[in-house]
Amino acid sequence: MARLLAVATLAKRLPNNAPGDFYVDESCIDCGACMWIAKETFGESGGRSFVTAQPTTREATRLAELALVACPTASIGATEPHDLASAAAAFPRPFAGDDVYHCGFHDEATFGATSWLLRRDEGNGRDGGNVLVDVPRFSAPLVRRIEELGGVKRLFLTHRDDVGDHEKFAAHFGCERILHEGDVEDGTRNVERILVGDEPVELARGLLAIPTPGHTRGSACLLADEKYLFGGDHIAWSEERGHPYAFRNACWYDWDELKKSMRRLASHRFEWILPGHDVPGHLPAPQMREAMQRCLEWMERV
Repeated sequence: MARLLAVATLAKRLPNNAPGDFYVDESCIDCGACMWIAKETFGESGGRSFVTAQPTTREATRLAELALVACPTASIGATEPHDLASAAAAFPRPFAGDDVYHCGFHDEATFGATSWLLRRDEGNGRDGGNVLVDVPRFSAPLVRRIEELGGVKRLFLTHRDDVGDHEKFAAHFGCERILHEGDVEDGTRNVERILVGDEPVELARGLLAIPTPGHTRGSACLLADEKYLFGGDHIAWSEERGHPYAFRNACWYDWDELKKSMRRLASHRFEWILPGHDVPGHLPAPQMREAMQRCLEWMERV
């Protein structure tokens, strides 16, 4: 099993941390996970996260504990004692309704990408069974909790950067891995299902794989029940802009292709954007459609 509850080194505490209990040390890779998990506590400066303000409520403290556990590089620490075992046991934690869980336990191998668990009723036969989107660290408490929540039937890999411990999860849960052919590499040639082309593919009732080349050649999103869009590194939410956006400075394949993919994606109905990196977003479907149009206009300007 992988590292569980390592924490930051006090001697390497960054000087711009707010005085007090929680801190970030110089090992931070600026993946951004802590900034959306506990946004009242963490911010970013100079390519690293840091504590902008110490938590003052029990809820804020709990979120800071969750960020500490989730940190892929053990770059968050605390000078006071905390029940980190309880924080670890909170993952996967409900995030969107009763269906979507944030797995936590972000992995340095995926640059701290977010992994999501979509719960689906096994009673639906071939259409049922839980879906793991991208890969968290393979850690004992997380694996036990996923088992309690019904295991994993499908492992949807949004692109080549976020595959992490996919072989360990596949071996443990016996799940079907899904990846687009454009991103198949040596370490993923044995995945069970390879997507081909640019047309959406129905994986099961209510589950639509949408190829979105751009960030990488084989990037793909997963749309669940016309409600939840799992975006990988293709799309995220910008609180500053008030609409979705794509990663212009982290487009490894082709920006023009990415714009085409975003236009196709905008034709679909969804309410949630659940990305691999950066901030999740939620709007009722009509407002999300309008926000997607603002995103397309922004993409033409940058």
